[in-house]
Amino acid sequence: ARNLALLRRFAHPIAFRPISGETGTRHDARAGRVCMDNWDEIRTAYQVARLGTVSGAAEVLGVHHATVIRHIDALEARLGAKLFQRHARGYTATEAGQDLFSIAAQTDDQFTQLAGRIRGRGDEVTGELIVTTLDALSPLLMPSIGQFMRLHPDLRVRLISDQRLFRLEYGEAHVAIRAGKLPDQPDNVVQPLFAQTLRLMAAPAYVERFGRLTEENLAAHRFVGGTDDTARAPYFRWLNDRVPQQAIAIRVSSMQAARSATLSGIGIGFIADWDRDGTDHLIEMLPPLEDWTARVWLVTHMDLHRTAKVQSFVRFLKDQVKGWGVSAS
Repeated sequence: ARNLALLRRFAHPIAFRPISGETGTRHDARAGRVCMDNWDEIRTAYQVARLGTVSGAAEVLGVHHATVIRHIDALEARLGAKLFQRHARGYTATEAGQDLFSIAAQTDDQFTQLAGRIRGRGDEVTGELIVTTLDALSPLLMPSIGQFMRLHPDLRVRLISDQRLFRLEYGEAHVAIRAGKLPDQPDNVVQPLFAQTLRLMAAPAYVERFGRLTEENLAAHRFVGGTDDTARAPYFRWLNDRVPQQAIAIRVSSMQAARSATLSGIGIGFIADWDRDGTDHLIEMLPPLEDWTARVWLVTHMDLHRTAKVQSFVRFLKDQVKGWGVSAS
């Protein structure tokens, strides 16, 4: 009902046109509204919105790029609304486009589930699963994602590692793995996954050169700090509040870069407590503080939460976390 109501927002009537090849005495009552006959156009526009380019959508759909442009033009003319802003880098959905593509994404998933049920395969996990997370969590998640894909060989996964808050209500992802405070976006289903603690570490070569760290000699040391992109992380906020700016030797925009800088001996940096890959030789410089712990959440949208692939992946991940060596959230 919610999907139908949103589609009706775009279904405003325009002047009827004669059916091709006939006189003007009989008219096509479907002209000017969205119906199943237009699904190819909607699906095409949805792929352009998802991928951001005409060429990307053409490749996924297996059609010529001219067909993609023709579908978009026809759909915009039918709806009487611009669905995209065109620019040199590609296509960006307008507000009207985002509303329509939210429904298109959900409908596409629901059609996939329906087709599976009709074939008696409703519990199979197929199609594409889009997962978003922070770049820092990718090394932890990737082995589990690989194992999940081996269990479901017909599944394709798109893992997007980005600081941006992806909008599940617009179909930008099926599952979001987020760190920090409890997500409060409406219509999302939020479940705790685990608690991540960051440890303040240094390479042995750094300690040999600069000595041990105490609360009293912060200004005498060199640190690995964050940029504006990472400033909202609580451990980087602590660093900015407590450490003089001149003591921050390098600033990085990702935790993977911070890890590399710490291992290289450039400065004292934060390393996740679950990260044991090549970090066992690092020296802990201060006991972890409460501010250095963040909860990690599994977030799904209510319209897709109960689809087979989302449910299967969420259950699998919650089981996998037991073997990750992390604290329960």
